Amino acid sequence: MTTLTRNFYYKWEYDLESDPATYWPLVSDTNRFNRDTGLPALNNLGKKDLGLKNARRKLRFSRLGIPVTWVEEPFEWERPHKFGVLRKYSTGPVAEMRVQTRLAPRARGGTHLTYEVWAKPRNLLGLLAIPAQIGLISAGAFKRAFLDYDRRIQQSEAFAPAVRARLAPGGGTRLVRLKEELVGLGVAGEIATRLVELVSKSDDFEAANLRPYAWADRWQADRKSVLEMFLIATRLGILDFSWHLLCPSCRVARETSDTLRQLPSKVHCDTCLIEYEINFDQSVELTFRPNPSIREVSIDLEYCIAGPQITPHIVAQQLLPANTRRTITPLFDDGRYRFRVLGRPGVQFFRVSVEGNSSIELSAPAVGDAREELILNQSSISLANNSSDEGLFILERVAWSDQAVTAAEVTALQKFRDLFASEALRPGDRFAVGRLAVVFTDLRQSTRMYRTIGDAPAFGQVMTHFDVLRSSITNHNGALIKTIGDAVMAVFKRPADAFHAIAEAQMALAQPGSTAQRLELKAGLHFGPCIAVNLNDRLDYFGTTVNLASRLVDMSSGQDLVLSDEFHDDPEVSVLLEDDELGARVEPHVTTSLKGFEDEAIRVWRVGIPR
Repeated sequence: MTTLTRNFYYKWEYDLESDPATYWPLVSDTNRFNRDTGLPALNNLGKKDLGLKNARRKLRFSRLGIPVTWVEEPFEWERPHKFGVLRKYSTGPVAEMRVQTRLAPRARGGTHLTYEVWAKPRNLLGLLAIPAQIGLISAGAFKRAFLDYDRRIQQSEAFAPAVRARLAPGGGTRLVRLKEELVGLGVAGEIATRLVELVSKSDDFEAANLRPYAWADRWQADRKSVLEMFLIATRLGILDFSWHLLCPSCRVARETSDTLRQLPSKVHCDTCLIEYEINFDQSVELTFRPNPSIREVSIDLEYCIAGPQITPHIVAQQLLPANTRRTITPLFDDGRYRFRVLGRPGVQFFRVSVEGNSSIELSAPAVGDAREELILNQSSISLANNSSDEGLFILERVAWSDQAVTAAEVTALQKFRDLFASEALRPGDRFAVGRLAVVFTDLRQSTRMYRTIGDAPAFGQVMTHFDVLRSSITNHNGALIKTIGDAVMAVFKRPADAFHAIAEAQMALAQPGSTAQRLELKAGLHFGPCIAVNLNDRLDYFGTTVNLASRLVDMSSGQDLVLSDEFHDDPEVSVLLEDDELGARVEPHVTTSLKGFEDEAIRVWRVGIPR
């Protein structure tokens, strides 16, 4: 440790068992770290009316009765090697403080962590307070947090600190009783036990934002089973859910709604300075938290608002002064990335691959600048700010997290529609839900069946056919949206699931014994963008994709599936159709004209499944 005149510098070093990439998500969660090391909760004074740029914010907290106010520069980081921040104080005993965390891989495995603090006192109180608070009190808290995070990672407790939770009066008894109901409804006892432990033992940070897929991955359990358990638990009163409206740029939740009916159609992000429309496929995420009758969870307190883990899709963020350059070496996963400068139009895409260049240079792209996509390997990137203004340079993954349960996905899940039938949009609202596989089915010659065997027996056959379809659709991650006479409309997130479900139902209905007589199921399948709307207080889907799928079903003979070109060309479906074990008979495509699409030549495929 070196102390300079009227300035202080502290440096701590630790050897950890966890590797940098594994340790990064915990140590870069500065909201949690600040709380765990004893910092008080802060108030965000904003930036709009203060002339602050490039994600700077004015913040305040009170310590020992002394109000402390500062402007926080944007965090800078290179995942998973280093991150830091500079704070300039306008009140309190400190004038300026800079913090830097570095993670270096050790030769024998693990991480060598270096934590540095530079502090400049404002007055005599600062000269006394900095060495006492940072050099003594905080130093011990830093060490405990760093070592505790490492221990939890080694014991597979990375994101669930064992902070004793305070259950509501009677909450423990209710939880035990409701767990029995959960198991009685078909939830596996092991994951039901894990949910109870999560609700009763996790700390508020964790409990306030439960993500089913993240926990399924952590428990090494089936994702669909865990999501359905969360939904059933919500229905029973163990959990509540809410819809988070994510900014498409920074991907931080800017608004939260308890119901789809309360979703606004547009949201403003005051960090990215953009207004965006809601898209079910990306910007609406479903998360869960304990029901207040079980446990009260407080999420009103913030200890940091802009650390690296707030935006984990951003692999590097750097603030470059005007006319400067900087070289960075973040760790990239293979895939596609986007480079942008906050508040400026234009983006530059690049891809990380072993075949890429050893280094590339990125400068602020101009709007409409049609640059060729660059290819980079795991080497360095040179950032160049050639403008006369400073810029916040951001490098981020294009792909969204696959651990998020999106509104498009969950509303296309049968369990959700069964449990929350009234969860619908406001009348007149419509939201894009991305690409869905849409299926229409209809019974062949059902009118003749009514005349041949009579109304009552025929009606029974139709009801049985609905049961078979519903079972197949549910088992393959789809949702039955509605019935229209003898016809059914269903949706799926993945075309392969739709193919399996309808082929299975078609074969089951054609087998003797499944119904009183063999039934032939006509089916049309299409894949494309849809919009969600409220129809008769239920979520429904409309758009060109739905209209085309409804036309395809009329081309089916009842012994085949009629696929659109878009459905047929899906990579998973293509593999299925070539699978010798399935033995699908794919007829050469034909080009036809469909009602409502007379000005288009529609290419379709007939696929027969062996009975």
